Amino acid sequence: MSYSFLKESKLYIVYGGNKYRIYTTTAISFSQTFAEDSYSVKTLHDQSKMFEGSTITKANAANFSFGVPLTTEKDESIVITLLSDITDGQLKSFDIYVQTGSSTFKIENAIITNSNFSFSAKKQFFVEISGQGTKLTRAGNESYTIPGNAQSESATRTPLTIYPVVTIDSLNMSSIVKAQVSITTEISWTKYDNLHQSLSVTNSSNAMFPSTYTIGKRIASGAITQYQTDNNITQFDDFNTSSNLTLKAVETGKASNDSGFFQLQLNPISYTARMAVADVYTQNYDFTSTDNTAISTRITQYS
Repeated sequence: MSYSFLKESKLYIVYGGNKYRIYTTTAISFSQTFAEDSYSVKTLHDQSKMFEGSTITKANAANFSFGVPLTTEKDESIVITLLSDITDGQLKSFDIYVQTGSSTFKIENAIITNSNFSFSAKKQFFVEISGQGTKLTRAGNESYTIPGNAQSESATRTPLTIYPVVTIDSLNMSSIVKAQVSITTEISWTKYDNLHQSLSVTNSSNAMFPSTYTIGKRIASGAITQYQTDNNITQFDDFNTSSNLTLKAVETGKASNDSGFFQLQLNPISYTARMAVADVYTQNYDFTSTDNTAISTRITQYS
C-alpha cells in the first residue's frame, strides 16, 4: 500500500493540443461534490417514517486552485494567457491533470475565475489561481500518458524577488510597502439537470455534469499600501473616479525606472484613500478598474 503526498504532485495544463508542465507551490487543491435533493418519506398511511429520503443525480462544478511562481524563463506564461483572455464572451478553457504517486486526476473544461498577484518587497513573485471545471475524474494511475504535444522546458527555473513600483496620475507613490491586484470573473452555470436524464442516473459515471455558463461581470481590483510621510500626508483622504494606474514588479536590485519583470496598466480606475494607524502610519488605496475589457492587453510586460 502506498500513499499520495501533495509535495510529489505534478500539474499539467493541456490547451490547444499542447501540454505544459506547470511548476506550482504546494498550494494545490481540487475537488468536486454531488448535489443531493431530499424529499419527505412520511405518508398519511405510514407516519413512522420521519426521516428525509434523498436522490443524487447531478454534480456541482469542480473547483481547483494552485499557486505558480513566476520565473525569469517564463515557461509558465500560458497561465497568464489563460487567466486574462475572453473570446466570444467565454473564458479560455483547458484541461488540468494532476499526477500523484498513484493516480492521475483530470479536470475537464477548466476556466480561471480568479487570479491574484501580490507585489511585496523582497518576496518571491507568484500568482494564485482558482477556478472551476465541468468534471473531475481519475484518468488513470501514475503512469497514465497525458495527451498533448509536450512543450519544451527551459534548462533552468529561476524564481525572483521583486519590489512594487506604482504610478497613479500625479500622486506621490514613493515608500510603497506592498500592492495587490485581483482579476475576478463572476460566472453562472446554466441549468443542466432535467427529469428525463435523472431517471437514467445510477452512479457517478452517468450523473449530470455542468457544461455551459454565462459571465456576469468582470472586476480588476486591488489595494496599495504606502508608508505615510511628510511628502504624501495630504493624500490620506483622497479619492478619484478617473485615474490611470501602472503597477510594476521590478526585480530586486534593478532601478525603479526599469520596465519591470511584470507590468499591468489599468486605465481608468476609481480609487479611495484611507489612513491606517499602527506603529508606523500607512495609507491604503483601494482601486477598481472602470473598464475591464481586454485585460490581456493591459499586461504590457511579461510575454
